[in-house]
Amino acid sequence: MDKGNDMNLQNFIRSSERAVRESEEPETFQNMNATALYCPRCKEAVPVRKHLLLILPEGEKYEYRCAFCAESVGTQINRQERPATLIL
Repeated sequence: MDKGNDMNLQNFIRSSERAVRESEEPETFQNMNATALYCPRCKEAVPVRKHLLLILPEGEKYEYRCAFCAESVGTQINRQERPATLIL
């Protein structure tokens, strides 16, 4: 192999490695919120409203309710990155 082709191959390898590093996906989604869930009363997927239900030591618990009939269709706990501080 001549020197010109060898340099082109090395440049190609470097650029492809760089492209792979730059295109890596973020680790995970931090929080996901539902926009529609199945409602057993309405018997179809419906838009939902998110309501704060409880504040727990491990995070905040939310309840998803049907936008039409207010039936509870799911819950979610948003975990806090740092523990909550209690003031007595």
